[in-house]
Amino acid sequence: MTDESRGFGGAVGPPWSVDVLADLHAGVLSESEAAELWPRVNADPEARAIIEALDATSADLANLASAPIEPMPADVAARIDAALAQEQQARGSNVVSIGAARKRRNRAIGWGAGFLAAAAAVVAAVVITVPNTTNDQTDGVAQPAPPAAGAPSLSLSSGNLGGAVGEINGVRDFGPLGNEQRLDACLEANGIDPDRKAIGIRPATIDGQEAVIVLYTTGRLAQYQLVAVAADCGPDNPGLLVNRTIGG
Repeated sequence: MTDESRGFGGAVGPPWSVDVLADLHAGVLSESEAAELWPRVNADPEARAIIEALDATSADLANLASAPIEPMPADVAARIDAALAQEQQARGSNVVSIGAARKRRNRAIGWGAGFLAAAAAVVAAVVITVPNTTNDQTDGVAQPAPPAAGAPSLSLSSGNLGGAVGEINGVRDFGPLGNEQRLDACLEANGIDPDRKAIGIRPATIDGQEAVIVLYTTGRLAQYQLVAVAADCGPDNPGLLVNRTIGG
């Protein structure tokens, strides 16, 4: 933790350590710690605001890949092209061709703008809500990044799914289903709207059975809907294993 006086194991309470709230939201604390902290966090408006901001930001980041990319304004593109052409004339053949540079600029602009906007939302949610909180990674413990697609499958028990939220949130791995189209067909077969945006998708085993987990926000503070479907789920084989509300 970056602030031991307010981190877990010390005097936990308002003003809350951002590290404590981030750990709690990510589901990385033990069950006993989470059970002790949630009622106190839910009773504190400032702490609730941070948790809600983390929920919203997680959903925004999960939806970033499917967001439409706005084209670069024509006047901005023209100025960049003119600057590239001028630089190429000034430096000669050592400068990449304007055509190649233009292609890279066009490919990068949409993704870069979306990513920076999402990152700014994370920073704003934490910094504005909790002023004067330091983040010294030399003394504290950096939070682990969510696992990338293709990460090893989780091994879970149907009686203890709450701790998996942090392992699923932000991951987009269709596992044995292979792609979004097959997952959509599976969800629809189980009466779940496939257009609903998930904040995490990841393969797992539940009580030893291979599955794909889909995680949704519910609109309530630190509460999630966890849906698990069989690895061979499809229109003719719904294969619904779990549909449970957890947290909150």
